[in-house]
Amino acid sequence: MSKSVISVSDLGKCYRIGASRERSRGGGARIRRILASPFDYVRTRLRPPEESELLWALRNVSFEVRQGEVLGIIGRNGAGKSTLLKILSRITDPTEGHAEVRGRVNSLLEVGTGFHPELTGRENIYLNAAIHGLRRSEIDRKFDEIVEFSEIGRFIDTPVKRYSSGMYTRLAFGVAAHLEPDVLIVDEVLAVGDMAFQKKCMGKMNTVAKSGRAVLFVSHNMAAMSSLCGRLIHLQDGRVVADGSTETVLPQYISSAASDGGEVSWPAESAPGDEVVRLLSARVIQDGAVTSDVMIDRDVVIEMDYINRRLGAHLMSAIYVTDSMGVGVFSSMNAPSACNAPDPWFDRARPAGLFRARCTIPGNLLSDRSYRVAPLVLSDARLVHVYATDALGFTVHETGVMRKEYHGPWLGVVRPRLGWETEFTGEALGNV
Repeated sequence: MSKSVISVSDLGKCYRIGASRERSRGGGARIRRILASPFDYVRTRLRPPEESELLWALRNVSFEVRQGEVLGIIGRNGAGKSTLLKILSRITDPTEGHAEVRGRVNSLLEVGTGFHPELTGRENIYLNAAIHGLRRSEIDRKFDEIVEFSEIGRFIDTPVKRYSSGMYTRLAFGVAAHLEPDVLIVDEVLAVGDMAFQKKCMGKMNTVAKSGRAVLFVSHNMAAMSSLCGRLIHLQDGRVVADGSTETVLPQYISSAASDGGEVSWPAESAPGDEVVRLLSARVIQDGAVTSDVMIDRDVVIEMDYINRRLGAHLMSAIYVTDSMGVGVFSSMNAPSACNAPDPWFDRARPAGLFRARCTIPGNLLSDRSYRVAPLVLSDARLVHVYATDALGFTVHETGVMRKEYHGPWLGVVRPRLGWETEFTGEALGNV
């Protein structure tokens, strides 16, 4: 069994809100306050902080990371992810508990970490490597590989203060990943790079992990997390709420982060429609719950409630789905020729009253992006009574089921899971 390279036990980091406010005003203001009221100043400085003045960025965090493991840390902004990485990188000290990291650590927490702006790219490579304890001969051996990976060969002797943010990122990651660290810590900084470079970085982090080193990765890109990380830790309000396999933790996180935008309703008097039909409400449902954040591999149900005001009306239900740019993805209606199962109310004279229609979008059909839904109610397949443009919205999230082999962006607004088969048809002839 591989040995542990990171051990974190009951870790906590507390900040006192407003503690540096007076410091930021400058020494003159502080001296004037001391001279004006010395006793009040001393009493204020010695007074223990109240609970409302304390902010626990981390509390009771415990976990271990072993050699060769790629651990992803997920959570909303302010959950404590970056604070945790800064403690593990020895940038800041914990308030309580302890964290032990065995071996050399390379961290990439923000663009230009550890670079001197006046030095060239070449000089910064040697400086950064020397800080991490490498001999010059080791740096010489790795230098060409770092420059080739970073794709900045033409600018290697240019001061890095003239680099773009993307060039900064490429060089910083190239240095961090090629210095053979025992632990590689990477924050959301990779979002600065272009798609091609992000794909290259993902591949490099996989290589680092397979060589027996550990990787800690923080990102809001769920597709990247699912393809790279075998294990996830979910932080919420500074505490670990889930620690387990990516297949288990990622769906839980997506569900917990779901917004309330997956449902809409109207009062009957102002609901979309006409004197025949009024649309009262519509919603997006997955696993029996209303949500606007759905997982790629599970069915999604679009449900609509409407009132029929005309006895004997022959009505049809439909939806029109578009992407975030307004491009049509597909439409569907409850006609037998357009759905898998016959709808018992299709082409039947309806009584006046309330109706509920449901359309099921199968899992593994849509791609990981945002969509808009317009519910429709028609009669005779031509007369539109209800057309609620962009009434609903939802976002499809990657869970890893469709991302095992490919890390880059997926083309197209749909991503159906189709059958493929390859066969050998014969030896190649001649120079073919």
